[in-house]
Amino acid sequence: MNKFSRRDFLKLAGSSIALGTIGNNMPQLFQNQEVVNNLDKFDHVVVLMMENRSFDNMLGYLYTPQNPPPNGQSFEGVAFGNHTNPIPSYADSAKFIDSIRTYPDSIMNNPNPDPGETYPHINTQLFGTVIPDTNRFLTTYNMFSPYNEPDPLPENIPMDGFVKDYINNFRATQGRMPTYSEYKIIMSCFPPTAVPVISQLAKSFAVCDNWHCAVPSQTFCNRAFFNCGSSWGYVNNEPYEKWLLNFQETIFERLENNGHTWRIYFDHKDIIPLTLLIHFPRLIKYASSNICNFENFEHDVEKGLLPKYSFIEPRLIFFHNDEHPPAPLIGSIVLPSSVLPGEQLISKVYNAIRKSNSSTGNNWKNTLLIITYDEHGGCYDHVPPPLAEPPYIFQPNTEMNFKFNRLGVRVPAVFISAYIKSGTVFSEQMTHTSVIKTMSDKWNLGHLTNRDLTSPSFVNIFNSTTPRPQEDWPVTVPRESEIEADKNYFLCEDLAPLQMDIIKLANAAAYGNQALPPGINAVEDGLDFLKQVKKDLKISYSCE
Repeated sequence: MNKFSRRDFLKLAGSSIALGTIGNNMPQLFQNQEVVNNLDKFDHVVVLMMENRSFDNMLGYLYTPQNPPPNGQSFEGVAFGNHTNPIPSYADSAKFIDSIRTYPDSIMNNPNPDPGETYPHINTQLFGTVIPDTNRFLTTYNMFSPYNEPDPLPENIPMDGFVKDYINNFRATQGRMPTYSEYKIIMSCFPPTAVPVISQLAKSFAVCDNWHCAVPSQTFCNRAFFNCGSSWGYVNNEPYEKWLLNFQETIFERLENNGHTWRIYFDHKDIIPLTLLIHFPRLIKYASSNICNFENFEHDVEKGLLPKYSFIEPRLIFFHNDEHPPAPLIGSIVLPSSVLPGEQLISKVYNAIRKSNSSTGNNWKNTLLIITYDEHGGCYDHVPPPLAEPPYIFQPNTEMNFKFNRLGVRVPAVFISAYIKSGTVFSEQMTHTSVIKTMSDKWNLGHLTNRDLTSPSFVNIFNSTTPRPQEDWPVTVPRESEIEADKNYFLCEDLAPLQMDIIKLANAAAYGNQALPPGINAVEDGLDFLKQVKKDLKISYSCE
């Protein structure tokens, strides 16, 4: 992979700061009278961002030809076409079966093991290419340029490499080739009966079937884009110390500087929220005033004390409820990594807002809830990502030579508001920075980067002039999880790659590029280490 020197870091930071300053003086785009009128449909925005699921994987079967969306609306789901991926010639069963079609699946921890989710893997998934061919069975940071990206890019992205990449990544991470039954699951998608909470909310309010993540890669860069309109030229999580050179202003700071309230809510079992670590140099001074645990969110919703913007993290480490696919390694303790705990979290957040009834603060009528996912995580989706504006007018040198001129894969996005009609399918093209764009328009915040400046807002999703009565909001009932959360063996489970990424990011924040101490292998080890980091950095939260 490309190696970043200190000079490269500083060049990237300096260029981007200057460009951000220029960008803030540019005129706002895409504003009209209808947009302005719709901005009064909410006073509070709550975002719950889950992990690593594509739109098709979670909601592709939400509507079918036998059960179409109401009022003649169209829906870009997998049930409305013959969506397949070819099987490469070197795979098991390739001589007898040449392709796999999407199919409904109720195995709640599929795909298992975790698909590839870094930039080179996404290129293979989108374009079906492995360039050079020697990249085929290599892990990400052993791959070579151009990192599987074809040149020139095809005019129509085929979306036909998910099976190929799943097989290649399985071989690289598990040490053997998968069987047909093991790799066919990358084409599986949940039916509504398997994920009743998000499905019910998508049908009872609005589902966006055209929301793409910001970057065709993994967690850190997509979460960075969501809250500041840039990932500073990075497309992968590693190396971790690069995130300490975080020069881009966040939407949290912009709200703060304009007199608007915000909070980050996270599960206290994770010790340190990932959002704080990704934006550590900029947000650490707000830890004691603007970061709270999830129990505080429930209290604040009930008492009408929600800020203008609430960003909620799922639990990412101990018995994670983020819906991230499992990632077993050879010799590790392999436990289910079900989406059902995530369904329970979504239901808890929604029902708290549904029941809120403050006359002076937030309530069911003035709160907009957005449920979305940071990235597709390698799960299958059939819709090609569109082009996008780079964050900066003069894009500096970037990791793996990505130009930031195209979006990532579609992810689920569900909007809940009293001003949204039941059964709404919202098909305007949206992306992560549409949230920044919409809040910036409402509160006259100005833009952060060229990406959020040119992103569409979602104000047209409000299609009702009168609020839906509180008693007409559905009550969601999640399925029971297969495993209890209080079992001690979850502390003995091996840290998954994302969890280890978080540990190493915390290590970089506290100790620079010092190597991670040996012996941090299990969840309990990681949590103990995070407690030490929290102590050494003297982090305290307003909820403690």
